[in-house]
Amino acid sequence: MILRELDDDARRPVAMIAARLGLARGTVQARLDRMAETGVLRAHSSRVKPAALGRPVGASVQVELDQHQISEAIQALADIPEVLECFAPAGSTDLLLRVVAKDPEDLYRVSEVIRLCPGISRTSTALFLREVIPYRVTGLLQQD
Repeated sequence: MILRELDDDARRPVAMIAARLGLARGTVQARLDRMAETGVLRAHSSRVKPAALGRPVGASVQVELDQHQISEAIQALADIPEVLECFAPAGSTDLLLRVVAKDPEDLYRVSEVIRLCPGISRTSTALFLREVIPYRVTGLLQQD
């Protein structure tokens, strides 16, 4: 399966994947292109660790919104480079963000930029001390 090959080594050349799977190179490339177009594959930039970009501090930010301004809030959050991900969870939190910063002082700055976005009424920030299970899909791929 192409996804298992990519999970083992995301930089593995298409020709090598094709050879390992017994498929034509063009077939593998076409399937990869289709997966990219349909959103199956994450963007290449998601492989870059924020610490390598001078942002070693990570945190989650819970956001409470004025429900009448949710679109404006999401657009403003999307314009903040330190906001890596934004989820709309079930429960009392309206949005859950994953953010990064240079240091604790910078995290305070990022938190303030978030808090001052239109439609945001309250935030709560929790600092990540360390990553204990990195992002992964290997187990899911092995269930097939």
